Amino acid sequence: MEHIVFLTGRLAQASLTRVLAGIEAAPFTWEVREIGLQVAALMTADMIRRRVAAPVFSEGEGEGAAPRRADRIMVPGRCRGDVEALSLHFGVPVERGPQELKDLPRHFNRSARAVDLDDYEVAIFAEIVDAPRLSVAQIVERAQQLAADGANVIDLGCLPETRFDHLAESVQALKAAGFQVSVDSSDTQELLLGGKAGADYLLSLTLDTLWIADEVAATPVLIPRVPADEASLYEAVEQMQRRGRAFLADSILDPIPFGLTASIVRYHRLRERFPDAPIMLGVGNLTELTEADTSGINAVLFGIAAELNVAAVLTTQVSQHARRAVSEADWARRIMHAAARNATLPKGMSDALMTVHAKHPFPDTPEEIGEIASQVRDPNFRVQISPLGLHVYNRDGMRLAQGAFELWPQLQLQDDADHAFYMGVELARAEIAWQLGKRYVQDQPLDWGCAAPRATEDLARWCAPGTTMKTSKKNSAAEADATSSSTTTAPSPS
Repeated sequence: MEHIVFLTGRLAQASLTRVLAGIEAAPFTWEVREIGLQVAALMTADMIRRRVAAPVFSEGEGEGAAPRRADRIMVPGRCRGDVEALSLHFGVPVERGPQELKDLPRHFNRSARAVDLDDYEVAIFAEIVDAPRLSVAQIVERAQQLAADGANVIDLGCLPETRFDHLAESVQALKAAGFQVSVDSSDTQELLLGGKAGADYLLSLTLDTLWIADEVAATPVLIPRVPADEASLYEAVEQMQRRGRAFLADSILDPIPFGLTASIVRYHRLRERFPDAPIMLGVGNLTELTEADTSGINAVLFGIAAELNVAAVLTTQVSQHARRAVSEADWARRIMHAAARNATLPKGMSDALMTVHAKHPFPDTPEEIGEIASQVRDPNFRVQISPLGLHVYNRDGMRLAQGAFELWPQLQLQDDADHAFYMGVELARAEIAWQLGKRYVQDQPLDWGCAAPRATEDLARWCAPGTTMKTSKKNSAAEADATSSSTTTAPSPS
């Protein structure tokens, strides 16, 4: 059985031991080793190299037992420095754990499951709904943004009674830039023009306009004459099958409360009638016309798409509340594809669609926070949250409240503008996290999943000095060796 040595600091040692002891049927043996610093988050690769002798052996289990060499070393999730170099130094893999030690059970569970989210089957058509009002350059720029969010096909939406004189030029410019293109119009002349200009797909042809497919090479997306006219859609599908032509079939998803359930049933009947036909599902009538967080709507719709074996989804991001719809769709299709492929629930694979709430928002109990606080001997403020509220503590004791303004008089920072500003930011984050039930980690931005872009942090680089530090960091290793008494804030202990 693999033996793992977990490196940590004094404040987190007891908590880490309890978490590891609580992992049922762990597929490894373990040892917790405190390497002589107070805050685990301040651990660095250089410090580990200096303080941990190589090779790493555990203490013998029982009297007379020989020490056992570690098979793996796990360091705190925010440990900075080159862990690959540490692996070479110690001769065994050195890995960062999760950001919070309470997430270790989930961390090992995910590693064991090894769910691949790189794969997907559903193509995303992202519509530029106001294309006639944009210049060619603006259309290409918008397409680049949509593709970066995950779109596979750029859909040019034509507007009723609005001239689109640069339609052909726009299609050609997008094709020259390497994009797949679809043209979406109710005007047969615009569809013909787009197809002749090189569009890959045409949205949307009915049984009455199916002749357009004979005029151009573009793949048609077939729809019924009206949503309830399933017979006309079936006939269009059968005609395309007889011709041996590629197509997509779309039963039209209706908005709430104007027939959503009935339209889902129509999609199900379409799949039953044509088991192998490629289906398109347009989700904009739900994401755009329902004032609710679109991440959850996309999760459900892409789950339906996975069950129906849908080939493509058409989405838009027009309304401000739907401005991340393409990115959400990209995550949703990957998660639901993995769930369907592995015949498992879409849980424990990614937190990307958990934009407002967290599954485990309060990793530490008030009692555990109090235990850590009792060990603190410096003036630096630590901030944590629990179901009871915001906990702020240092050597002078614990403060507990449910809002930043309640805590402010207790901090005595009236004459220290830098740290008053810092604590204001941190307490505001903590209050929002506590109110919503989100994870809060001191000195880290709140995680909004795929709803807001978040820069990837390079932990192999040394952390830049904080903007409210009174003295600059002259030596990163020295800073980590001892908590500085020149500041009034410090990272959380884990």
